[in-house]
Amino acid sequence: MLSDIDVQQAMKEKLGVEMPPYRILGACNPPLAHQALRSEPDIGLLLPCNVIVREDALGRFVVGFLDPQIMVSVVGKPEIHSVADEAERRLRRVCASLGGTATANRVTSNEKRSSVDED
Repeated sequence: MLSDIDVQQAMKEKLGVEMPPYRILGACNPPLAHQALRSEPDIGLLLPCNVIVREDALGRFVVGFLDPQIMVSVVGKPEIHSVADEAERRLRRVCASLGGTATANRVTSNEKRSSVDED
């Protein structure tokens, strides 16, 4: 994990508004990123792979990510396809390990938020 943006906290600090838990995680696999950057140096505009973790209105946690195949369509270089395939496989494996219901590019966990906040 390269980055962890706590959107809930940022909105509270910057705007004084409350919102449910929402985080943006910057996921990176260095060998895959290196391979992609060797093929297309400007692909860094699409890195790292952002993963969101948020609480929905029912108290369930949703994990979502942009399909890495989008990189292939944006840069138009076939050599990026194998990198996107592997990144997608890894992200889907992580999401599947969370359980819940997969919908498009997200997984909704069946677990409710704990009554104890983790800091």
